[in-house]
Amino acid sequence: MEHKFRTKGDLAHPIAPFRCRLLRGCREARRSARDIFLMRQHALHSFFAAVRLCAKTAIVFGLGSLFLLLSGCAGNTWPSVERLKDGRQGFVIREKAGMDAASLAEFQRAVALLNDGKDGEAIELMKRVIDRSPRFSAPHIDIALAYLRIGAPEPAEQHMKAALSLVPGHPVAGNEYGLLLRKTGRFNEAREVYEKAVDRFPDYLPARKNLGILCDLYLNDPKCALEQFERYSRLMPEDEKVKIWIAELRIRLGR
Repeated sequence: MEHKFRTKGDLAHPIAPFRCRLLRGCREARRSARDIFLMRQHALHSFFAAVRLCAKTAIVFGLGSLFLLLSGCAGNTWPSVERLKDGRQGFVIREKAGMDAASLAEFQRAVALLNDGKDGEAIELMKRVIDRSPRFSAPHIDIALAYLRIGAPEPAEQHMKAALSLVPGHPVAGNEYGLLLRKTGRFNEAREVYEKAVDRFPDYLPARKNLGILCDLYLNDPKCALEQFERYSRLMPEDEKVKIWIAELRIRLGR
């Protein structure tokens, strides 16, 4: 099974715009606005298809990526995570398919329920999928996001850890786990997770942006925040909010 992801995306952004002057009293308003992030709009996450000659079936799963069920593919090392080698920004994740037809059908139904906001029903279906195919990372990530949306961080963390144990270095799982750690107040742990993600995948912009937000609003490390936002902005110049944050940080740092 192979997943290809774009490195551009916005996984942590305000739901509503905000205005404030560049004064010390504004920081709480900025913290509140930026901390309201969308856990995931599954079907809208940018993706492009992975194409392999040995692909048998392709379906969209909850992270908005396309995965391909592979058969007869010799010489592959499973699981693996690597950057694309053809000049495009992105990465590819390969896993063994381990899903029977019943699990695949339930997985698709669970993803549809998640996209419709029916998290409780989706969780019950995803549990059955995981029981049948425990070594596939995507259901663990999706059920974790569903648990977070219903306010259950403990099982969410268990499934995030499971996904990362199945595919060490999974950038999407790492980014989502960093968000969970930030949400539960474990800021230094979140920083470590994000730094590992951007060290291995420096162009994976969601993790880089989230690291900048963490450094700015939670760790009081404006130098770290400015570095992350500047690197992010070079690859995502259309994000006007980050340009505003960069200007604020430069003023605070006297630059």
